[in-house]
Amino acid sequence: MKFILRMLLSALAVVILAKILPHVTVDTYLTAFIVAIVLSILNLIVKPILVILTLPVTIVTFGLFLLIINACIILMADYFIDGFSVDGLWWALLFSLLLSFLQSILFSLLKEEKK
Repeated sequence: MKFILRMLLSALAVVILAKILPHVTVDTYLTAFIVAIVLSILNLIVKPILVILTLPVTIVTFGLFLLIINACIILMADYFIDGFSVDGLWWALLFSLLLSFLQSILFSLLKEEKK
């Protein structure tokens, strides 16, 4: 139940950002939910592999290269999902940063609601 609620909040964040950012589009609410699921799967499976492969660069850049890895994960989701589009690495980077920020706000509100 908690997982589905988190996915719904992530989908809400995707929809909000698609409305705000001009170069990010999501066709439907179902597509946004699929984006949330695919992003969580990519973060679970692909991201650790990319982090290990790029560890020297990440160390040299004091961890800032992780932002590029997050943007690449967004672009992978764009590739796999019809109806979700991000125009370029910079928009993926901005989308990734804002998505993390918005998710942290929404998830903290969820924790406050449970108390």
